[in-house]
Amino acid sequence: MTRPTVRPARPYFSSGPCAKPPGWSLDKLATDSLGRSHRGALGKARLAHCIALMRELLELPDTHRIGIVPGSDTGAFEMAMWTMLGERPVTALAWESFGKGWVTDAVKQLKLSPTVMEADYGTLPDLSQVDWSHDVLFTWNGTTSGVRVPDGDWIAEDREGLSFADATSAVFAHRLPWDRIDIATFSWQKVLGGEAAHGVLILGPRAVERLETFTPDRPLPKLFRLTKDGKLIEGIFRGETINTPSMLAVEDAIVALEWAKGIGGLDAMIARTKANAAAVDAMVQGRSWLHHLCEDPAIRSRTGVCLTIDGADRDAISKMTKWLEAEDVAYDIGGYRDAPPGLRIWCGATVDTDDIEKLGPWLDAAYEEMNA
Repeated sequence: MTRPTVRPARPYFSSGPCAKPPGWSLDKLATDSLGRSHRGALGKARLAHCIALMRELLELPDTHRIGIVPGSDTGAFEMAMWTMLGERPVTALAWESFGKGWVTDAVKQLKLSPTVMEADYGTLPDLSQVDWSHDVLFTWNGTTSGVRVPDGDWIAEDREGLSFADATSAVFAHRLPWDRIDIATFSWQKVLGGEAAHGVLILGPRAVERLETFTPDRPLPKLFRLTKDGKLIEGIFRGETINTPSMLAVEDAIVALEWAKGIGGLDAMIARTKANAAAVDAMVQGRSWLHHLCEDPAIRSRTGVCLTIDGADRDAISKMTKWLEAEDVAYDIGGYRDAPPGLRIWCGATVDTDDIEKLGPWLDAAYEEMNA
C-alpha cells in the first residue's frame, strides 16, 4: 500500500464539532469577558453582540426573536416541545436518529399520540402528505442520514399548526424561509465550528402567540420556562440567559460569527459549504466502491455527507477510521451508530475545500488497509 504524501492542513472531518474558522483567536475584549459575570455590563454586552451577529448572519427578520438557551440544540428543541406542544394534534417526521428522538420525547415523555411519518436512512417521507392543521416536528438536515428537506415550499403558508425545525446543521449552510418557520433551533458546534453546551432558540410571532395563550398540563423545569404571568420573558432574547452561560463558549461563537461576516456573510458560508459537498461528490464519482447513502441529490445533505462502502460492515469501517486517525488524517468520521455502516464527512463552511480534496487519496489507502 502506498501512503499519500500530502496531508490535509487541518485533519478534522467529523460530523460533530468541526474545525475552527481559519485564523481563530480571541482578542483582548473577548478575554476580558472570561471569568466575568454574565449579569454584568460587559457580559450582557457580549451576549447581546452574539445575538445581534446571529441575527445579521442569518438574515433573520424583526418578526423573529433569537435567544441563547441551555443544553445545545437538544435543549433548545426540547424546550420548544415541552412549552408549546399539546394545544393541537402533532405530526413528527423521522428519517434519521435525532428525528426519531423527538418521536420518543413526544410519545414516552410528553404522553402525546403523534402521527409519525418515518422513512429509511437515505430517504424522506412524502412531505406532501403532512397535515398542517397539526404542529409538525422535523429535522431540516439529518447528519446521521445525509438527508435534508429540499426547501421550505412543503410547509403550508396557511398552516394552522406550528412548524418546529431542528435546524442545527442547516443554519449558515442554507437560506432558510423564515416566513415558513415558527420555531427553529440550532447550536454553535455545527456550521460555525464552535463549542457545544448552549443552544439557540428562534421564535416566530405565531410561536410567541402560542406561548402566551397556551399553558401545558405538565410541570416545566426552570430551564424550560419562557413565560411569566402569561407573557414572554423578553430578556431571554436580549441575552439575559436563563442560567449561567460559558462566556468562553460565547466568545468562541462570536469569533466564528465575525469571521463569517468578514468573508461575505451568509452567501459566502453557503458557497463554501456547497464547494465542500461538491468535493465529496467528486470523490464518490471517482470511486466505484464509494457511494452516497442518500442517492437523490435534491435531498442530499451538503453539511453532513454520509457515505457507504462496498462490502464494509461495522468492523471494517472501524478498521478504516482507526487507521485514518492513527495517520493523523481524519478523526471520528465513522457513520452514526444507528445508521447503516459507512462514513460521514463534515462539509461545513469552516472546513477548507482543499483539505477535503486531499482526503480522497487517504480514503483509497484506508480502503486498501481494510481489505488487507
